[in-house]
Amino acid sequence: MCYGKPTLYGSLTRRGLSTEGVPDIAASEGFVVGEVTKKSIVISCPRENVSTKFLAPYTTFCGIHQKSVTCLDISSGGGLGVSTGTDGTMKIWQAANGEIRRLLEGHVYDVNCCRFFPSGLVVLSGGMDAQLKVWSAEDASCVVTFKGHKGGILDTAIVDRGRNVLSCSRDGTARLWDCGKSACLGVIADCGSPVNGIAVGTAADSLNLGTPEKPPSDREIGTEGKILLLAREDKKLQGVGLQSRQPVFLFIGSDAFNCCTFLSSTYILAGTQDGNIYQLDVRNTK
Repeated sequence: MCYGKPTLYGSLTRRGLSTEGVPDIAASEGFVVGEVTKKSIVISCPRENVSTKFLAPYTTFCGIHQKSVTCLDISSGGGLGVSTGTDGTMKIWQAANGEIRRLLEGHVYDVNCCRFFPSGLVVLSGGMDAQLKVWSAEDASCVVTFKGHKGGILDTAIVDRGRNVLSCSRDGTARLWDCGKSACLGVIADCGSPVNGIAVGTAADSLNLGTPEKPPSDREIGTEGKILLLAREDKKLQGVGLQSRQPVFLFIGSDAFNCCTFLSSTYILAGTQDGNIYQLDVRNTK
């Protein structure tokens, strides 16, 4: 139950069922059963001073994909979901009941990542075909296709409301795209190693993001004051000024970085292949 300590084993026994349908649960020696509902149970180990709440799913949507689900997202209003699977499909569905609303077809090979734009009416996807696509959630039409990566796209991010979007790839680059012109605005980073995940966020005022070597395009919208995180296959987590394209920090972890996200304008989280999760302060990552 605790990292670095011997595993503690125990068992749970159901002794009966209340009139409300809530099970009566007893734990073996060393463990204590706390609050129990139809969908959750709290188990604690007083000796180690730890407690965990286990949750059962409220519902399961079994008919959306036939194989492993690789990515999913929920619209800003919570009404729609979009997901991709190793069955080669990308689908939009009702979040309330799992009813399939749209099938998004156009990528060659598997689709690796998908996400809604803030409006909830548009979807961004990236595939093994090295293409980035923008879709209408209303009629499933592909309205924009971006080409430029030389390897499969592994993750995406959206800048503010979505005039600009970002992608990272097995080719080792992260790129900024202009949705209105269907054009690449620049390579934000060329890492020489696959970039498995990215995240974009507003940087703290005290963080020096660097100065652009040339004036940014007037098609760049919302890039000022933003930092881009790069989770790299070569065990490195990198921060880059989105508008400046200048490096902000470089942190070396224990294994390949798979994903990253912002906790705030100063704190970030990143996960590695060997199971570690790093919490870092972007002002001082040493």
